[in-house]
Amino acid sequence: MDASVHGPDESRAASAAPGLTSDALMAARDVALGFGSTTVMQDITVNFQRGTINALVGPSGSGKTTFLRSLNRMNDKVRGFWKRGSISLHGEEIDGRGVDPLIVRRRVGMVFQRPNPFPMSIQDNVVAGVRAHKMAKRSEFKDIAETYLAQVGLWSHVADRLGDSPFRLSGGQQQLLCLARALAVEPEVLLLDEPTSSLDPHSTEAVEELVRRLTPELTVIIVTHNLAQAHRLSDNTVLFYEGHLIETGPTAELFEHPKRVETARYLGAEDVPVRAN
Repeated sequence: MDASVHGPDESRAASAAPGLTSDALMAARDVALGFGSTTVMQDITVNFQRGTINALVGPSGSGKTTFLRSLNRMNDKVRGFWKRGSISLHGEEIDGRGVDPLIVRRRVGMVFQRPNPFPMSIQDNVVAGVRAHKMAKRSEFKDIAETYLAQVGLWSHVADRLGDSPFRLSGGQQQLLCLARALAVEPEVLLLDEPTSSLDPHSTEAVEELVRRLTPELTVIIVTHNLAQAHRLSDNTVLFYEGHLIETGPTAELFEHPKRVETARYLGAEDVPVRAN
């Protein structure tokens, strides 16, 4: 979709893009993203504060996942991808001169929509990043695996089968394994792209409980189409629509007192009073 067809009006831009604050762990300023001649999104300015859970919501095709993947440079190798504007971590550009994208992806980890265990043992899955970044000695790998499998609630299920294939685990267990793998490299930010969309309710509850426990030590940014999940899980919500950031703010405030008519409509609550700017 070419977002340039639908430019935001001035009042939308004013309400949707608050000024950056000095204590933001990650920040995007005036970001535009696209592939080839197509602009996916533009005029994106948003802060992500340390230790918070941030939900990215909006219709399919609004640019949520493209934006999420740009926060740790996962789009870099996609043919035709381009970015304008600034994305920073601790005030430093994540694609600045001399910045190693592998280091960015260690500091800003990611878990995808569907579980993607590596074709190696359960233990080797957990320590794959640790090994790649040479963060520990081989003799420490089992202890590291135990630590992070316990953190995600899997240790009691796999303690006696660390050498087994991860593909013998249930879908929910595989996603928890992927979370353990992402956490083992000690990221500062964790990106989650609809991590529960393919899971049953029990597994979804387990993932959500884990996310709550990870903060405030970790900052979480999650794409979700489940508005109820965004409402119950996140501290802050960002609404994207047709390639623009429509509104962002504390979740309870955005859901109960949206500033924009578009927000109220998307939330399915057109009778919710829209707060005057």
